[in-house]
Amino acid sequence: MAESILSLKEVHTYIVQHHILQGVTLDVTAGRPTVFLGRNGAGKSSTLRAIIGLNPVTSGEIHLAGRPIQGRKPYEIARLGVGFVAEDRAVFYNLSVEENMRLSMFEENEQAWNRLETVLDLFPDLKRLWRINAGLLSGGQKQMLAIARAFVNDHRILLIDEPSKGLAPIVVDQVGESLLQIKDKTTIILVEQNFHLASLVGTDYFILDDGRVVHQGLMEDLVEDQALKQKYLGIG
Repeated sequence: MAESILSLKEVHTYIVQHHILQGVTLDVTAGRPTVFLGRNGAGKSSTLRAIIGLNPVTSGEIHLAGRPIQGRKPYEIARLGVGFVAEDRAVFYNLSVEENMRLSMFEENEQAWNRLETVLDLFPDLKRLWRINAGLLSGGQKQMLAIARAFVNDHRILLIDEPSKGLAPIVVDQVGESLLQIKDKTTIILVEQNFHLASLVGTDYFILDDGRVVHQGLMEDLVEDQALKQKYLGIG
C-alpha cells in the first residue's frame, strides 16, 4: 500500500471572522505530485498556508508522515521537511541569486552544497545570473529562484502556490519544465489555475469548493471529464 506523506482531517481555519477552510480532509501519497484545483476563493492557497503554519488551524489535524504538525510555527514545520514557495515568489530583491540561495540553506554543509549543484543543473539561468541581484531577474527567473531556494533543502514535500501567475505563456512552459525535472525528487503539492500546467505536472488531484474537498482522483481521468471540469473549474 502506498505511503501517505501528508494527511489533513477535518481542518478548519478562519481569517478574522471569515470561515475559510470548512473541514478539509485529504491524503497525499509520497512520490505522487498532487494538484489542488478549484475556482478563485475555493480554499486552495489557504490549505497550503494551513499546512505550513501561516494560517492557524482552529480545529482538525494535519500529519506529516504520521506526525502531527498543526499548531507548530512555520519554521518548525519547514525543519520537519516541508518546503513552501509562496504565490508572490518572496525573493530578496536587493540580494544576489547566490545570497538568496545561501540564505535559504538550513546549514551550509556538504549535503547542502551538493543539492545546490543539482539545483543549478536544473536551473541553468540561475547559474548564469549567480552574481546578479534578484530584483533584476525576469518574472520567470524569479519564480525559478523561489522554487530553487525551497528545493535546496532536503524537503519531503514541496508546496508551490500558483507558479504561473502573471507569467507569459512561454515562461509558464519554462516553469513547467522545471517542475517536471524536480517532481521525481520530492513530493510536489501544487496550487495552479493553469489547467494545462496542472495536468502536465500532477498525477493526483483534489478539487476544493467553498473550503471543502468536493472531488479527487487521477489527473489523467480529470483531463477527459468535461462535465466535472465545467462544474468546478469553469473550463470546457
